[in-house]
Amino acid sequence: MAVFTFEEQTTSPVAPATLYQALVKDADNIVPKAVDSFKSVEIVEGNGGPGTIKKISFLEDGETKFVLHKIETIDEANLGYSYSIVGGVALPDTAEKITIDTKISDGPDRGSLIKLTISYHGKGDAPPNEDELKAGKAKSDALFKVIEAYLLANA
Repeated sequence: MAVFTFEEQTTSPVAPATLYQALVKDADNIVPKAVDSFKSVEIVEGNGGPGTIKKISFLEDGETKFVLHKIETIDEANLGYSYSIVGGVALPDTAEKITIDTKISDGPDRGSLIKLTISYHGKGDAPPNEDELKAGKAKSDALFKVIEAYLLANA
């Protein structure tokens, strides 16, 4: 199995502790409120800590679909969080899993700097499909912006 790793970073006007709280600790409640297409977040295995698998159901193109997220690590002291996409529509046929490591720190103007490391664990040695990666990134970026706007509007 080949692993392809990508890194990116972005900034947010939301303070690091607030952003971490929303994206990690309160995400199950905030995401369905902030994003109309999200229907539910349910724990299918575990207790909410590392090893927990969550099923996130949402509406896309008139159909209910889902994604399975597995929590890998939670580092509250350093505002770090890692999860893997392990099933559902966001996992391409060519991937075993996609792991997203997130680290939030102080950014400009009392906002946040968000560093992401995305590891694509392929089924074999073939590289990931560029179009699938672009589509996944676009959806992830859009979701982040909606959550960010929700936090700013409800501050």
